[in-house]
Amino acid sequence: MNGGAVWRASRAAVKRRRVQTFVIGLVVFCSTATVLLALAVISAARAPFDDAFAAERGAHVVAAFDPAKASAEQLAATAHRPGVEAAAGPFDQAVVEIPTDWVGRPPGPLTLVGRADPAGPVDRVEMLGGRWATAPGEVVIQQPGGGAATQFLGKPLTTGTGLKLTIVGFASTMSQSAGGWVTPEQAAALHPTGRQMLYRFADAGTEQQVTASLGAATEGLPEGALASAQSYLVLKQAFSAGADAYLPLMTVFGVLGLAVAALIVGNVVSGAVVSGYRHIGVLKSIGFTPRQVVTVYLTMVSVPAIAGTVLGTAAGWAAAFPILKIAFSGISTGTAVIEPAGWLPAATLIGVPLLVALVALVPASRAHRLSAAQAISAGSAPRTGRGLKVQRWLSGTRLPRAVSLGLGQPFARPGRTALTMAAIVLGVVTVTVTTGLSSTLGRSMAVSDGKTHVNVQTSHFGGNATEPRLTPAQAEAMLRATPGAAQVVTRGLVRVGVVGHTQPVFMDFYGGDDIAATKWLRVVKGRPATGPNEVQAGPAFLDQRGLKLGDRITLTLEGRQLAVTIVGEEIQGNANAITSNDATRAALTPDPHTVEYDVRLADGADTAAYRKAVTDADPSLTPSVVVASSAGPVVAIKTFSTIFTVLLSVVASLGVFNTLLLTIRERRRDLGMLKSIGMTPRQVVAMTVTSVAWQGALSGVIGIPVGILAHRLIAENVRILAFPEDMIDVWGAPLLTGLALAGVAIAVLGALVPARSAARLPIAEVLHNE
Repeated sequence: MNGGAVWRASRAAVKRRRVQTFVIGLVVFCSTATVLLALAVISAARAPFDDAFAAERGAHVVAAFDPAKASAEQLAATAHRPGVEAAAGPFDQAVVEIPTDWVGRPPGPLTLVGRADPAGPVDRVEMLGGRWATAPGEVVIQQPGGGAATQFLGKPLTTGTGLKLTIVGFASTMSQSAGGWVTPEQAAALHPTGRQMLYRFADAGTEQQVTASLGAATEGLPEGALASAQSYLVLKQAFSAGADAYLPLMTVFGVLGLAVAALIVGNVVSGAVVSGYRHIGVLKSIGFTPRQVVTVYLTMVSVPAIAGTVLGTAAGWAAAFPILKIAFSGISTGTAVIEPAGWLPAATLIGVPLLVALVALVPASRAHRLSAAQAISAGSAPRTGRGLKVQRWLSGTRLPRAVSLGLGQPFARPGRTALTMAAIVLGVVTVTVTTGLSSTLGRSMAVSDGKTHVNVQTSHFGGNATEPRLTPAQAEAMLRATPGAAQVVTRGLVRVGVVGHTQPVFMDFYGGDDIAATKWLRVVKGRPATGPNEVQAGPAFLDQRGLKLGDRITLTLEGRQLAVTIVGEEIQGNANAITSNDATRAALTPDPHTVEYDVRLADGADTAAYRKAVTDADPSLTPSVVVASSAGPVVAIKTFSTIFTVLLSVVASLGVFNTLLLTIRERRRDLGMLKSIGMTPRQVVAMTVTSVAWQGALSGVIGIPVGILAHRLIAENVRILAFPEDMIDVWGAPLLTGLALAGVAIAVLGALVPARSAARLPIAEVLHNE
């Protein structure tokens, strides 16, 4: 028998089983898209940083030394120590204060390094726009997020001492070795407080190796000469923090998608083999070898699987770009190109069809073992066995006959029933996870006090170019005195330096009435930073810097240094921001730098009248009513989980749909006999739906606990959000009751169409065919 005959038989099988072909194609499509998205996030969390870092010859350590304790000659000699692969420097390093908003950034310190050119053996700076600084009075600004702010080229940048520097370029480096660069002569004129060395080491794969290599390089220098050292591993962790946050979610749904696909494909092929015994016998009797028969069934599955894989790969690839954009929003990506890895389409196009073929091979091998006579006789024999015994036992109960027949029906094919139930269980797990995440995120976004709040933004944030009429103190007094106000909290914003890190961080500080109760200070671990020299931060900030509650960091601003203690962890937060209070701010700067106010209105206050009064008093202020809003990560997680839940629930229902189609095809004669002795179409529908409804109920009992565990796994490992226990434990009786019906809903949804099809079977036609 030649290959053409095998292909014709395979093509006929595909056409004959159009519904199963569609089911396989749709299941594989959903699973492929899900898996590709998960792999895209996993690969983007590492590869773009590594590629850009290698291309720039990034520094494994950016070290700052005290020039009073180590000379330039001593530092240059460290480049030749054992273990140092390459080094650049020493470069003069100075910190200047920028007292006003600049280049879209709030006031704060700016670390400037004197370099003659952007090239070199280590930390090759990539120009994004403009040119390199070649003369005194010129500066190139580091743009951590990439992309040049070309509208600021040629604009002056005035320091706190009155020095004017002209912005001539924007650049980026994955090492984040400076906030900006000037010529060596200009750096020397700024009275540098440090000297910078950039190192690449032979061994730098772990934090321990980096520490040991730096220690070997600086051995022999005077004690205290090394002022700070920034490891590239901290930057790498910060880069991947956003993507890592989504990995638990994407991984869980990716695994669920593959598992559901494997179960349904196995079920389809198993059913096709069992219901096609007579067809198998005919193929073998006309000369098909056992291998060719197996090939027919594998081809029958592979055709829709390949089509589903191609379409799923295209859909997943298209969706990966916006998902990665969300995952890396707010992350300093530098020159890294954030896009899905190029090998992903090839991996899914090859891997998914191969997985489908392997899953299908097990049930298809049954067709290999049967002889032609055995297959034909098995296909012609009436159905007997466990299902009939169970139905006889159930017939002795007081249950309606249609119900008892439906309850016993699945026992005729226990293997098929087990596969169908497994698919429903995974659907229930998915629904449970999504419901839990939605409840957890809903609690995290809820307004804590239930009062009406008005957010009043200054011209810094409100997009209002009108010159302020009132000073910050006068504006706060006005907001308090305006009828309807019950409480006013102020928010200031600056950028402060952190000793040991080259890049400054944003610092929010709050003042006014009862700041511990404001919506801005939502702390889930520890306590709010309401005392002097106290700060709180989000999980991303702490995680990326290896900090924990109780640790102390030193902040610098306008020439002042202040040691502060981390006393609280926020539910979420910017990876490059910390939060404190007005007392801590006063120790760093006398300027409040107020950017917005949170006004809690008294009960019954006229919101519209209050907003109008504020605008009339100072048109530069922009008041708006606060509503519960979703932050970017929250929206992304809810969106991803909802989409995947819908997809996997539909896929699970299709598994039920396919099982019942196979069952009805096998039991056409039985259905015809039942209808001939008086069973009504409604009873046929009831019997068919009952046969899967109890499977859905049992699947719910199994799937809900698994879903609860998966929800906890995700909630505890989304590292950009920190949920307290009361937000994770959302499982009340009403919610669990609703989830208990999820399995039944999935099963019934898949059963409705086949049940109606069975009810419409014409008695005469069925019995005549038999």
